[in-house]
Amino acid sequence: MTSLQAVASTRLYRMIADQIAARIKAGDFPAGGRLPAERELAEQLQVSRASVREALIALEIEGYVDVRVGTGVFVCPPREDGNYQDAPPPPAADSVEATDIGPFDLLETRLLIEPECAALAAQKASPAQIAAIRLAHEGMSLTESPSVHDRAFHSAIGAACGNAALAAAISHIWHLSTLSPVFHRLEEHFVTTKVWSEAQKEHERILAAIVDRDPIRARHAMHDHLVGILARLREDFGTGGIR
Repeated sequence: MTSLQAVASTRLYRMIADQIAARIKAGDFPAGGRLPAERELAEQLQVSRASVREALIALEIEGYVDVRVGTGVFVCPPREDGNYQDAPPPPAADSVEATDIGPFDLLETRLLIEPECAALAAQKASPAQIAAIRLAHEGMSLTESPSVHDRAFHSAIGAACGNAALAAAISHIWHLSTLSPVFHRLEEHFVTTKVWSEAQKEHERILAAIVDRDPIRARHAMHDHLVGILARLREDFGTGGIR
């Protein structure tokens, strides 16, 4: 009896990246040239600009393009062997494989659940849990591993919400984010010390609302923080290229 073959689920941004890579290989986008504007690509492909942004970052990781923040996205020349990237090494037996879930999907999921989690924390957190949230916030350094303290802050709020399933869901989304190469590359381009400073101020407002036991304010403060993250990661790559 012939067995059925597993059906692969391909992310939209991966399909977009494959289309653009094929056109680069075909010479439609010559080496050294700038790619069309992000808005133009989105209109041609009938997809969101966020999906195009993720595709371009994936192509940069694979060596097809060079993203120059403030200038645009440029096509890289192929290597001497005609390829754009090395074949990926086989994963080690104990390795953790990267996720192909796009960063904007992850952030939009956080936007659905973390504001409510903050509201619950404002209502239900114990004094010890509030102290842990405060400690994570105060320990955030703008120069030394701010992402570690950022995750600790959000995890502490998750732990204080009084709902184990919700806390576990938040923890899993954060774990997926740490496994996303596209997410990491986006952060490298756009998350500067100035951006971390803005995030720290947003954390301060979340903390203050939780300390004051104000669930409405806590919900809005977390919502505004996550919307701010999305906006910062959607900033233009360059005025001459992606818009």
